Amino acid sequence: MRTNPSFALADTEEIRRLIRLNPWVTLVSNTSTGLVASHYPVVLDEEADGIAVLSHVGRPDERLHELGQHEVLVIIQGPHGYISPGWYDANPAVPTWNFVVAHLHGVPEILSDDENLTVLARLVDHFEDRMPEPRRMAGTLENAAYARRISAGTVGFRLTATRIDAKSKLSQNRPAETVERIIHELTEGDNYRQPELAAEMRRVHPVGGVGGGYAGVPTAAGPSEAAAAADELPTAATPSGAE
Repeated sequence: MRTNPSFALADTEEIRRLIRLNPWVTLVSNTSTGLVASHYPVVLDEEADGIAVLSHVGRPDERLHELGQHEVLVIIQGPHGYISPGWYDANPAVPTWNFVVAHLHGVPEILSDDENLTVLARLVDHFEDRMPEPRRMAGTLENAAYARRISAGTVGFRLTATRIDAKSKLSQNRPAETVERIIHELTEGDNYRQPELAAEMRRVHPVGGVGGGYAGVPTAAGPSEAAAAADELPTAATPSGAE
């Protein structure tokens, strides 16, 4: 992912929050036979000093990814959506895509069978906690025995990020009145409603105008027009290397 200081997300706690809220990730490996991508849920390792995630893969995916033998990429995709130039002012403009994303790089640590079972239970608890009658993996003796049998077909891992690339592109290069129109369209519009993206924008652009933003992300007064324009949606007039 191309780095752009205008939209860089450097705050560790914000990246942790992104992982908690968006646990369905893409796991990418560059293996001896080529690129491999799979999709799995993760849970943040809250005890880790840095940023680490816990998860599992099926044994066929362990072999496909050659898991533990090389660096992998885990993509955390947050809210994202289309931004129409019709939501701007009358000046010339092109459409763009707003998004929040983090790329975690590292070599996975393969867990023991018992550690894997613990991670699986944490994953289940993480998602079941909000249910009115949570079904725990070891809620009954029968279910615990069944879960242990099924877990034999999975491999648990911990990925401690040794490099993180994160970006929060949320119209920081736009004036406050334009941002308000974008948030309104994302919240109440008829065509591209995306309230989760609107909520992320509101965190960076608080009510009342420019001056907010979380650590590591400039507010609307920060990015230069040239730097920010490189992240607008490519058109026929946009260099092919731009994001």
